Order: sequence, then C-alpha cells, then structure tokens
Amino acid sequence: MRPLVPTHVETLKPYVPGKPIEETEREFGLKGVIKLASNENPLGPSPRAVEAMRTASAATHLYPDATSFHLVRKLAAHVGVRPEEVVLGCGSNELIELLIRTFTTPEDEILLCKGSFSAYRISAQAHGRPFVEVPMKAGYQYDLEAMAKAVTPRTRMVFLANPDNPTGTAFSRAALEQFLAAVPAEVLVVHDEAYFEFVDWPEYASGVELFRKHPNLVALRTFSKIHGLAGVRLGYGIMDAKLAAYVHRTRMPFNLTVVAQAAGMAALEDTEHVKRTRENNRLGLRYYAEELPKLGATLTHSHANFVFADFHRPAVELYELLLRKGVIVRPFASQGFPTCLRISVGTPAENERCVRALKEILS
Repeated sequence: MRPLVPTHVETLKPYVPGKPIEETEREFGLKGVIKLASNENPLGPSPRAVEAMRTASAATHLYPDATSFHLVRKLAAHVGVRPEEVVLGCGSNELIELLIRTFTTPEDEILLCKGSFSAYRISAQAHGRPFVEVPMKAGYQYDLEAMAKAVTPRTRMVFLANPDNPTGTAFSRAALEQFLAAVPAEVLVVHDEAYFEFVDWPEYASGVELFRKHPNLVALRTFSKIHGLAGVRLGYGIMDAKLAAYVHRTRMPFNLTVVAQAAGMAALEDTEHVKRTRENNRLGLRYYAEELPKLGATLTHSHANFVFADFHRPAVELYELLLRKGVIVRPFASQGFPTCLRISVGTPAENERCVRALKEILS
C-alpha cells in the first residue's frame, strides 16, 4: 500500500523555534523571564511602525494590495534599485520557499553549508529537493572554496548566510566575488543577509551591490531584526527583474497583510530607531566579548546581533539551567554544535542578567 505521506516529509525534522517567554514562565513558575534566543530587537518595533499598524488595523476587513505597490516603491528607493527588482515575502523564510519552488525540480540539487541556518535544509527537504552540505572550515567559517568545488551539473541553487546564523561569522566581498566567478551562471546563488545592518566591517559586501554584475545572485533581507518587526513577518528579496517576474508567478496573492505593508513603510522612515538599535547592539557585543571569556567561553567574532559562545561543556545542560533562572538562550547541539550557545544581544540590563546567571551556574 502506498504511504499517505511521502518519505521526504515523513523523515523531515521541523524547525524548532526559540522557547516562548509565556511557556517558560508557566513551566517553571517564574515571572519576568527574558528571551535572548531568537535574535529579536530588544528595543521593540519602531514607534512609527506601531502607530502605522494601529491606523492600518481599521482596514483589516479588506484584502491587502496584492502587489504591495507603495511599499515596493518606497523600499526600492530606499535600497537604490528598481521596483521590478524587488519581491516581498511573509518574512524572508517565505522567499526561501518561493525560490526553491520557482527555480528547482526534484532532479536538481541544492548546495548548503553544514551547520548554517537550518531553514534552508528544512525547506529543501519539504519540497523533496536533494541537498548537499559542505562542512565549515576552522573558526566556524563558510568554506566557499570547498563549496565551489562541490558544484556539479545537478546543482541548481546555493544558499549562503552572510553574516551566518547561528555562528555570526561573515565572509568578505573578495571571497563572495571569487565564489560567484567560480559558479556557473545557471546556478542561483542566494545571499541571505538578514543581519547585514549590524555589520561594521569595510570588507563586507551586500548582494545588492553585486546582483547586476551577477544576474544569478539574489539578496534576501528582513524587517525582523534591525526594524523589530519579527511578529509582523516581512522580508524582501532583491534580484534580476527577470527572476523576480518568475517568483511573482509562484507567489500566492495577498502574501503581505495590510498591517505588514503599513509597518514596513513606516519603519523605513524611522532612521533614529535603526541608529539606536545599532548602538545598543554594538555595546552588547562588546559587553559579551569582555564578560563571557571570563567564564571560560570561546566566542566567534560576531557580525550580527548575537554571540555564538562555546562553553566547552554540554550546552543543552547550560540552556536548561538558565531556563530555571528565567533566561532563555539557544543551544545548537542538533546542528552539530554540542557545546555552543547562541545568545542574542538584549538591553544592557538583560545582558547583565544573563551573564550573572551564567556566573551562578558555572561557579
């Protein structure tokens, strides 16, 4: 008898999100739990976006503009591209799904970096697409040279997270351009730069700077991090207009709500909120870099809004002990990092509380 569920779905391990605050408080009988697990903006959403969403909520009985006309044009002007080179998604996760659906078949292969953002692997398997994972090199860095060598005639798509999640590492413009030069033009290279706004490194390059020179390059971005709109679900891709037109064919209509479109337009105007978020992140990264090594942790040089800390002991145990102290972080044993925690940058008070809890546990 033919099984009801195909094998690639039967064997799929779903994405495990960060533990919610409410669930942790219920489970452990706590109050005032802090969440440093999902790389959210600790300053909250843009106040302008909140006001725009409040106003837009009065029109939620109507279907949204299926083309997101005003947001697309505002975003294109903000980024410096043409409207026809912009595709909006319900978070950048929807765009990952759309790109796989639009440009690959079950006969194609998708190339990934082992240990990088798990959504790539999950989305590939959910679509029944075979994938190949290339290990990271020393220092939790993408091995772009090895990935270029792993491209075969079956390779149709490559996902690159830069900065990477969960490690926070990044690779340079020179490394990216060298990789693009080595990859055939018929292979789509997806440069996921969800954390690019936090990068302070002159050698870094966004895919937006390079996609016209390399029409097979797609840049993915999100409003979830710097703009604090994770709960709204809003992301975008910048790509060659011909590629964008194909993605629009497979995109479901009304994929962005009225509220999301209003929030996105207002958030783009709130440069002060972005500035405050960057400064809070800079100080938080510096604080963790000073304090966590005192507790025996080894940190990568993070280019994002979190730190990736190797405590050289089982991380799941540390994670569970921190939960009991009302601090939610993220272990990554299931992705091949059994002794590492990813800790998001919070407010100064939240960062200090996390370090204090770790000191109490590790002492």
